[in-house]
Amino acid sequence: MGLLQQLRRRTPLGWLQLSHEKSRLLVALSGIAFADVLMFVQLGFQTALYDSNTKLHHSLRADIVLISPQARSLQNMPTFSRRRLYQAMDIPGVKSAEAMYVNNIIWKNPQTRRQTSVQVIGFNPDKPAFDLPEVNQQLQSIKLPDTVLFDRDARGIYQEAIAQIDQGKIVTTEIEGRTITISGLFKLGASFGSDGSLITSDQNFLRLFSRRPSSNISLGLIQVKPGYNPQKVAAVFKAYLRDDVRVLTHAEFIEFENKFWRTNSPIGFIFSFGVSMGFVVGVIIVYQILSADVNAHVKEYATFKAMGYRNYYLLSVVFEEALILAVLGFMPGMAVSLALYQVTRKATNLPMYMTAIRAFQVLVLTIIMCTVSGAIATRKLQATDPADMF
Repeated sequence: MGLLQQLRRRTPLGWLQLSHEKSRLLVALSGIAFADVLMFVQLGFQTALYDSNTKLHHSLRADIVLISPQARSLQNMPTFSRRRLYQAMDIPGVKSAEAMYVNNIIWKNPQTRRQTSVQVIGFNPDKPAFDLPEVNQQLQSIKLPDTVLFDRDARGIYQEAIAQIDQGKIVTTEIEGRTITISGLFKLGASFGSDGSLITSDQNFLRLFSRRPSSNISLGLIQVKPGYNPQKVAAVFKAYLRDDVRVLTHAEFIEFENKFWRTNSPIGFIFSFGVSMGFVVGVIIVYQILSADVNAHVKEYATFKAMGYRNYYLLSVVFEEALILAVLGFMPGMAVSLALYQVTRKATNLPMYMTAIRAFQVLVLTIIMCTVSGAIATRKLQATDPADMF
């Protein structure tokens, strides 16, 4: 209570100094908002990078995933022998072992007829591989020859074709000179690695990729019996299977994809570097504002020293200004970022959403940024001698 009373009686010197020079205050807030927008956008793209590229991973019905040791990401998934699935069935605790085929292919946009790349996913429709209700409700349709499901959130011009499919009309297009029918839609979304996806049966997949043997699979989806620990079963897998297959739990498979985009892909580094640059830009801008304010009022600060005020009081005034700038600059920065998120989401179909955690993260970074700037700006204030001023 005593501290609160002191704060109430305390003259808000920092705010009075900032509000006295309104033009300088607006410039400072604009600079901080700009730095916040940089951090928000880079963090948004970074999160969208991870979320968009692991949507399919999250939706898989698998406790353990088998991949090739040479695999780098879902966009670069070498094959391995299907015999490993038969061997997997001999391991105690394994309920099922199913194959999945994944590859990129060129198709003609059913609306514009232009060629573009899409990702094709094939699996046994009698064994649902995804926790995607839209897909599981249409498993019978993809058993028909040359029939696929299309991602309604794919990046590109597909609005008219999607509307026709929603109306129950037959939409056809071509893949490698082969006519295919789009029988339905599902929702997965575009990613940094793919503009969209097609889901079909394993037999249709092998028709599209006629040179690929059915024994060469991309993923092995293992389901564990109730009561068995997937991690322990995965450990048995690693000891039992040969070195030509890599064994991952479902969570490890998601992290496998994230790690590629975070460390092996330059785009992950670029977004992390962009956040750092936004922070540095903010530090420089706020330092220049606070330093100019200290220089403009150096005689007043010297007078306070001559009156007996200690350095920590004068420093608290500067830090008060830094905190005010951080909070006031954060609000317009967040507002602009929300608008940019919406524009980017519509233009790219990437999952760019504001979250409370990210807002809090940027707010903390903004406060640290302004505090660091205030600490640098007060170095001259500490060395100020009242005798030199008068």
